[in-house]
Amino acid sequence: MRPIFGLLAGLTALNALPAIAQESSGTVGKPEAGGTGFQVAATELARDQQWLDGTVHLIMIAIVLLVVGLLGWAAWRYHASRNETPASFTHNSPVEIAWTLGPIVILVFIGAFSLPILFKQQEIPEGDVNIKVTGYQWYWGYEYTDHDFEFSSFMIGSPATGGDNRMTPEVADQLQEAGYSRDEFLLATDTKVVVPVGKTVVMTVTGADVIHSWTVPAFGVKQDAVPGRLAQLWFEAEKEGTYFGQCSELCGQAHAYMPITVKVVSQEDYEEWLDGAIEDYAGTPRDVKVAAAE
Repeated sequence: MRPIFGLLAGLTALNALPAIAQESSGTVGKPEAGGTGFQVAATELARDQQWLDGTVHLIMIAIVLLVVGLLGWAAWRYHASRNETPASFTHNSPVEIAWTLGPIVILVFIGAFSLPILFKQQEIPEGDVNIKVTGYQWYWGYEYTDHDFEFSSFMIGSPATGGDNRMTPEVADQLQEAGYSRDEFLLATDTKVVVPVGKTVVMTVTGADVIHSWTVPAFGVKQDAVPGRLAQLWFEAEKEGTYFGQCSELCGQAHAYMPITVKVVSQEDYEEWLDGAIEDYAGTPRDVKVAAAE
């Protein structure tokens, strides 16, 4: 078992190579020329999913090699030149038992690892930071419910703000002012979701008009935002940096232009940002508790 897991670790590391440059630059989620594989995992959830994906791929590769090998052996062994008188029989009980029990064992093995990973995603813990996310055509609204303030997040140059999705001098200036580089155009937003590193963030997701989907691959989270319904996701970011995501549910004409930007910072920087955001958006100060809804 250890050699298999060692090979899997090697394959996972190989898949992550294209994203290492992004990690060193403090951003994860930008497309890279010729890049393949997963983004750098920034949460335990993402690491679990990538590990499971690699494990299932190894199982599939082993099955394909076995089947192709058996087909090749049968074609060679029972070719007419070597087997002039073919056997005639209706069934083979040991073979039938093997091809029935074999898939059962494989599925049980996969389920034994995949179900705990699934349950870990679906069992929402108590959040240190609680945010309500609302998908609109075509931007995101964020409400920090612990402090009773909210803001909207638009792509810089978005059609929803009068842009035409082109890199114009005005858009270049906006990117620079917001601290982005030119190659982050179509990913950069005018406001970011800011969360502290190492803290449990619980997001309640819904839609205001059509179905959207809040997705950040580096966190291993994806949740549909359905109008009239509330769903939740959670993550605990392990590394500081800026992480990009996208709406991942076709939601209309400008679906491609409603990205997600999450900035993970230290606890001290988060508290400083939170104080400023509370003042800017008329929220409830940190030393005042927001009354829970009855």
